[in-house]
Amino acid sequence: MDSTPARPRLARHVRLTFCRIRQRPILQLPETVVVLNGTGAAILELCDGRHTVPEIVATLGARYQNVPGDEVQRFLTGLTARRCVEL
Repeated sequence: MDSTPARPRLARHVRLTFCRIRQRPILQLPETVVVLNGTGAAILELCDGRHTVPEIVATLGARYQNVPGDEVQRFLTGLTARRCVEL
């Protein structure tokens, strides 16, 4: 079993961008767009392959007062299952 902390990053076919029409951050995938809320975008901005999940939680915790680590992990797990995020 690998004990190296996961360093999530966006999959190659996924792009995080801002939609001017919707005025919201979005994930662009082939033939699909996922509209994000501010929290989801903040998490994904840190998914660059350099930050571990605990580092992402700590960074967001410094930015916002209360960031539940289990919710960040659940969000990333869901996007990993959809092949939007790679660990």
